[in-house]
Amino acid sequence: MIAQLLKDGKQTLSFEVFPPKKDDEFENAQAVLNSLAELKPDFISVTYGAGGSRSTKTVEIASYIENHLHIPALAHMTCVGSKREDIGRVTDSLRQAGVSHVLALRGDRPSWMDDEQFAGRDFAHASDLTRFLKETSDLEIAGACYPEKHYEAPDAAADLEGLREKARAGASFLITQLFFENGAFYRFLERKEAAGISLPVCAGIMPITSARQLGTTVTLSGSSIPKELADLIAAYGDHPEDMRRAGVDYAIRQILDLKEHGVDGIHIYSMNRPKTTREIVQAVTP
Repeated sequence: MIAQLLKDGKQTLSFEVFPPKKDDEFENAQAVLNSLAELKPDFISVTYGAGGSRSTKTVEIASYIENHLHIPALAHMTCVGSKREDIGRVTDSLRQAGVSHVLALRGDRPSWMDDEQFAGRDFAHASDLTRFLKETSDLEIAGACYPEKHYEAPDAAADLEGLREKARAGASFLITQLFFENGAFYRFLERKEAAGISLPVCAGIMPITSARQLGTTVTLSGSSIPKELADLIAAYGDHPEDMRRAGVDYAIRQILDLKEHGVDGIHIYSMNRPKTTREIVQAVTP
């Protein structure tokens, strides 16, 4: 179990992948996973489509990781657009696939959901999903946390209260949203401990290998961009290979500092790019 590894003091290494959008891309996804498996991660997480739109593909990829690669799979599960019976069906599919770990998330409001549907949804928060899963399954549940607070939280104190509720609901460990300034992460850990939340935390690191990422994933995450990273993007953004190398180097330096500070785990947002992930892992592994 992943939580037991962290409890035992193992500094874990893990990756995040996303499932293919098209059925005929599954073989390519397998090739990515096979390459990542060579780096011997402690677990691999698999994202979930908006509003649960690709849940079957999440289960399919998680099953491949668990049963063919023999690596623990952490299946993402979002609830904002789901009814209890929808979650029950996905839970049954995970059980049949032999997948026993879930990252419980609220998820972003899907475009089809109107205000009335959003207000009347079955699960208002990720903690509600966590509690439901603990009551109806034997899954081990992870939760998300936000070093710079969730973008919808009014302040850090409210964000911590939401995190405390996830712990009460049954989350056994946490994975952070991506961040680029380690100081923000260390300050978050201090606030978390002061609030009496003792769950281990895996630090989520995303290598920025193209300037375009700032307009997509990073913007949606709400993470701030420190001056050092902004300067790298300004200097190399129009030179793809130089930008890739600079982004990889930045991620390596982030991870080395985190490891020196005794972080519980490193979770690399691999973006299905095994070459970049391999470069980083080889540089940070003794």
